[in-house]
Parts: sequence; C-alpha cells; structure tokens
Amino acid sequence: MKNVHFIAIGGSAMHNLAIALHLKGYHVTGSDDEIFDPAKSRLARYGLLPASYGWHPERITPELDAIVLGMHARKDNPELLRAQELEIKIYSYPEYLYEQSREKTRVVIGGSHGKTTTTAMILHVLQHCGVEADYMVGAQLEGFEVMVRLSETARVMVIEGDEYLTSPIDRRPKFHLYKPHVAIVTGIEWDHINVFPTFEIYKEQFVKFVNLIEPGGRLIYCNDDPEVRDVALSNTRTDIVKQPYDVPPHKVEQGVTSLLRDGAKAVPLKIFGRHNLLNLTAARYACNALGISDEQFDEAIQSFGGASKRLELVRKTDGCAVYKDFAHAPSKLRATIAAMKEQYPDRRLVACMELHTFSSLTAEFLKQYAGSMDRADVPMVYYSQHALQLKKLPNLDPEQVRQAFANERVRVFTDSACMVEELRKMQWEGANLLMMSSGNFDGIDFGQLADELIG
Repeated sequence: MKNVHFIAIGGSAMHNLAIALHLKGYHVTGSDDEIFDPAKSRLARYGLLPASYGWHPERITPELDAIVLGMHARKDNPELLRAQELEIKIYSYPEYLYEQSREKTRVVIGGSHGKTTTTAMILHVLQHCGVEADYMVGAQLEGFEVMVRLSETARVMVIEGDEYLTSPIDRRPKFHLYKPHVAIVTGIEWDHINVFPTFEIYKEQFVKFVNLIEPGGRLIYCNDDPEVRDVALSNTRTDIVKQPYDVPPHKVEQGVTSLLRDGAKAVPLKIFGRHNLLNLTAARYACNALGISDEQFDEAIQSFGGASKRLELVRKTDGCAVYKDFAHAPSKLRATIAAMKEQYPDRRLVACMELHTFSSLTAEFLKQYAGSMDRADVPMVYYSQHALQLKKLPNLDPEQVRQAFANERVRVFTDSACMVEELRKMQWEGANLLMMSSGNFDGIDFGQLADELIG
C-alpha cells in the first residue's frame, strides 16, 4: 500500500485527488490550516478529514512514499520544509495526475472558458457508451461520485486543463504538465492578471500547451475564436492533426434546442446556447478520436443536463425561469446572456453578475467588460468591498464600475441584500433571472431566492 500525504488537502482539486487515491486503496493523510464545505464534509465522509487544523511537521516521516503539495501552501510551510529535508518525493497535483496517467491516452481540455462543460460532455458520453475513463473535472457531475477518478484498468484519462500555476514551488501552468494525446482549446481570453500581467504572456501559455501535445496527437480548436485560431494556425508542427470546430447546424423551437444532422434529423438537447453548441462539437470530435461514432454521441448527448453552475436551471414555471451560471469573464457574460435571449426571445431578462475574481476587481481589467451585458434588459452588477480588502486591492467606486461596463442601464450594488430587495420588487411573469458568479453573492441561497420570487 502506498502512503501519500497532502499538504493543503482542503483545496477543491486537492481533496478530490485525495479521495480518488483513497478509493484506489492508498493510505492517505493530509493537513490544512482551514477547510470549508464542501471539502470538509466530503473528506469527513471518507475518513480523511484531519483531526486538527494546522501544520504538523512531525507527521512527515520517511514512511511516506509521496507528498502532494497544494497551491494554498506557502514555500516556508513547515511540513514542506520537513519533506524536503527528508528528501521525500514532492508532487504538485497536476504532476501526480500525470504520473497516474503515463500509460493512458490523455485528453486535455484547455481554454479560458468552457473547459468544465466540455469535459463533462465527454465523460457523460463515454459513460453512456460504456467506455471506462479516469478523469479530473472542476465540478461535481451528475452520475459521478467524485471529481477525480484514478484506476489501474481505464486506458483513457480525461483532464480539465487549468492554466493557473501548479504549486508554490512550481510556477508552470497546470496544463503544461499533462502532455495530451488529444488537446482541446475552447477559447482564449485574458485572465489571472496577477500571474500573467499582459494578454501576450497569457496567450503564450496556450502556444506552449499546443507544443506539448504528444507526437501523432490531435489538436481540436475553436475556429470561432480568432485568438485560438491564431495559435493553431501559426503552429508549424506537422506531426499532429489540427481539427477546427464551429457552431453546428441547429434550431430552437418552443424552448428546445436541437442539432440538425444530415439536413433533416433533429437531435433534441437539454442544454442551449451558442457557446454550449461549440463545446458540444469539441466534445464530439474528442469522442470520435476515442472511437465513439457520431450516432453514439448523438444518442448519449441528448440526456446531458449540463455541469454544475453552468447555465444550471434553479426553478422554472410556465412564465419564468431562474438560472445560475459560473460566468465571470467578459466573453462568458456575453455568451451566457446571448444564450438566454436566444432560448427565450419573448421574455425580459434580468441579469445579475458578481465581480469576484482578482482580475475582475482590478481597475485596469474592468475595461474588458465594456458592452458585455448590453443584451440584458435589466443588467445588475454586484461586488463586495470586503472582497477587495481580502485580495488587497484598492477600493472601487460604483460609478467607476458602471462606466467600465459602458452601459447607462447597468445598476451597481455593493450590498447583495439591496440587490435582492430590488429583485423582490420586480414582476416575474414573462421574465427570466440569470445569476452569474464564480462566488455566491455573499451567501445568497439561489434556490430559496427563486422560491421567493416565482413560487
């Protein structure tokens, strides 16, 4: 039995990897200075929650086979220093995923947006078709117990490839470590400006990602995105296949989006939106590369209901629907709002978004949001002064935020309770509500809010 210790086990990816190794039969221990739900309850369920919080270098002993180091830990972490002193092998979690998948066909989904949904689509289809796969995905998926699976038997590993840094002692983007046989790039839009201070530096990470595709591999890229297209077409490699994708033929009737195959056959979907149709096409090409036919894919994808918080339906009546979405980048706001307007063209759309990430709360980056909420009938933006303090960023003035969105109709709130009060005053028959954030608007219960608004 292998003994693996996790430093900063409470992270989203870290605790899922810990559970995956536990389910594989490894002896797993871990530590952290604080752990919140859902990680806390999930670790407790599997008997992996540390007995006490804090760092305990005495737990780092020569009996350990490996250390997995989380991004939350610092370079001077006492457990890390002890592991280095004992010369125990130290991995970041992406390094460890690669070690576990060396002999497998690796499908890696990269991009500034659309990664989780595309990964979820591939896994859904593989499961439906009875193809065993290991995986790492950034959301809890319906029908999957955990967000990371590792086995001795699967010959395929599907990995959501994040471009953020690997660990405190490894400054490479995570997706540079996976060396895909099949790589997908869904979109390139400047993000993580605290790490990549210019768009050019950010884009260069995707150039490197493409160059790390295994010889004889395949690049599936979004032809709809000019930056992605530039990265793909400027690459001179002749030992990989380059496969562009665009929005497939489709129709929207009575609130249902259907794919149009062979000019006539309609394949009804539970999902909708141009961006989701792009993600679907990328997933289809990846599944084709793994031996899944278009017919098998179409049969399977009809039952795909979406990834958690990705245009996720909260409540619905005959005259109103409430959705929540992880959207926070400018292009994702545009795409998600457009999807709602195209799916429900006759309904008024109230769109609320939270500025929550480091990038979105930075004055210089805010300019990227100009026009991003123009298609919403009632656009509302919320941000927390407390979030600015936590991220050690200068204060933002509400008028400064409104001007950044370049839309006179945008209403800016710094108190989520005030925003909710405005929502309570509105008439919801013939209107939809879209809540967009990588956070939760300082603790709003979306289900409770929907029940209150539409019953």
